Amino acid sequence: PANAHIMFIGEAPGFHEDQQAIPFVGAAGRLLEELLASINLTREQVFITNIVKCRPPDNRDPQPDEIAACRPYLDGQIARIAPKVIVTLGRFSMQLAYTGVSISRVHGQPKRIGDIVYVPMFHPAAALHQPRYRSLIEQDFSRLPELVSGMQDIASDDQRSAPPEQLSLF
Repeated sequence: PANAHIMFIGEAPGFHEDQQAIPFVGAAGRLLEELLASINLTREQVFITNIVKCRPPDNRDPQPDEIAACRPYLDGQIARIAPKVIVTLGRFSMQLAYTGVSISRVHGQPKRIGDIVYVPMFHPAAALHQPRYRSLIEQDFSRLPELVSGMQDIASDDQRSAPPEQLSLF
């Protein structure tokens, strides 16, 4: 929805996403829907997108020039939706808010930038390819309602952002 309070940003369309022009409709999308359901949300209540809008050849990782080329479109989506929380799914979208760190070190740790709280998480596909990540993703998702209800306590990098009003998404 155009007024979603929470936005999920993945990496790039996979085969099924490319065919249907809808993000997260393959196996990773089904897992994302399960994770949303575990916190009483549906995909209709959140906005889901990717940092790269076209499927990279051979389903490879997005290249820096591809990310840069799609960035104005993503920035436009963020500006129009104006989410309170952005959950980055995977290491490439994590770089919107976190640079020079590993997703293994910062997953689930919220960070405020301006009026938006960013929460980095492993991509659902990581749990499908490496089952050890599933419990980490589930734990991070289970904390989302708590993070959202305590958003005013999440500090910005510069500590100058005014705290937002209490927000409840759940």
